[in-house]
Amino acid sequence: MYESVLIPYDGSEGAAEVLHHASELAHWTDATVQVLYVADTTRDSVTVVEGHTVDALVREGEDAVEEAAKTLDTLGVSYDTDVVQGNPAPTIAEYAERYDHDLVVMPTHGREGATRYLVGSVSEKVVRLSSVPVLTVRMQPDEKLAFPYENILVPTDGSTAATHAADHLIEFAAALDATVHALSVVDDSALGLDVGSDSGAESEQAAVDALDTVVSEAEARGVDTVRHLEHGTPAEMILDSIESNDIDAVGMGTTGRRGTDRILLGSVAEKTVRSAPVPVLTVAEPE
Repeated sequence: MYESVLIPYDGSEGAAEVLHHASELAHWTDATVQVLYVADTTRDSVTVVEGHTVDALVREGEDAVEEAAKTLDTLGVSYDTDVVQGNPAPTIAEYAERYDHDLVVMPTHGREGATRYLVGSVSEKVVRLSSVPVLTVRMQPDEKLAFPYENILVPTDGSTAATHAADHLIEFAAALDATVHALSVVDDSALGLDVGSDSGAESEQAAVDALDTVVSEAEARGVDTVRHLEHGTPAEMILDSIESNDIDAVGMGTTGRRGTDRILLGSVAEKTVRSAPVPVLTVAEPE
């Protein structure tokens, strides 16, 4: 399903563990891994050596990708490495599209609160900007990181972005022989106190219809499914569902392609990327 996997890499502990996880995925799909270090030109790291401008981060990047290469050699994964200069988030997103990578895999932050360029907001920006699916992994002690995935949670609100993402995720689940847990959340807080009103009934029906769309598509492809219709705050219900259903990964859609800060269900996808104790696969809606 994925032939070329891009791994933005900075050598931090979290990045190293994600490298191992991505390697497992690459082995499964017989993909080539592209290790990329982006020397952040927005940082004051430029020095002059013998009259020539040298970016210290480029040298750091060369060391980092060499370290990654040694790891990938031991893991038996086919790979290439590259060091480029630029603003990390847009550079990663543009690189993935330019070189036809099928998937970007990156950590959201290191285990010990590292402040390097892959930390926090950069990964979230890549999720917003990338036209290529992005698998983010929040590295924390004692959190679940296993492959192949057996249970994949697919939140849906019935939007075109959610439906497009669900199609991709159902294909992924079919290839893995995984179970799709389709989740739709009726956000009672958005309905006010009178959740039994016509608007409440409409929201409930919309959630049911969204589930029907995902489940019918999954079943048509021979994928096992479990339906989850919940009431509450979407981000909280996603996290609750991960814990209560032994979920290995979450997949959801993003809207827009470049320059937009809007993500499906508002801030829900961002909160999930930051908070989920399992990998999160975000899929951009085509323009």
